[in-house]
Amino acid sequence: MAEQRRKRAGDSSSATARRPRAGGPEHAARSASQSLEGLIGHPAEGVSAVRRADDGWCVVVDVLEVPRIPDTTSLLASYEVQLDKDGELLEYRRVRRYRRGAADE
Repeated sequence: MAEQRRKRAGDSSSATARRPRAGGPEHAARSASQSLEGLIGHPAEGVSAVRRADDGWCVVVDVLEVPRIPDTTSLLASYEVQLDKDGELLEYRRVRRYRRGAADE
C-alpha cells in the first residue's frame, strides 16, 4: 500500500516537472519574450496571445515601456512578434500602446 502511494506521488511530481515541448506554444511565447526584450531593451510583462501562423507562430507580448509612480500610470505596449517554426524571430511591430490602469476599449 505504501509503495503504491509513493508510486503515485512520484507520478504527480514528474508531471509537474515536465518541460514545454520544443516548438510548442509555451516555447514560442518564451522565445518571443526573450528575443523582443533583447531587441528593444524593455522588460516583457507577459504574453497576451499565441497563435499558430502559416510557418511558425504569432505571439503578442506586453512590454513595460515607461515605468511611472503610481504603477497604474505606467505606459505599456503590445508587440506582435512573428517567429519561424524553430522559434527564431522573423519580425515584430508595436500594435498598441496603453496606460496600465486603462480598461480595454
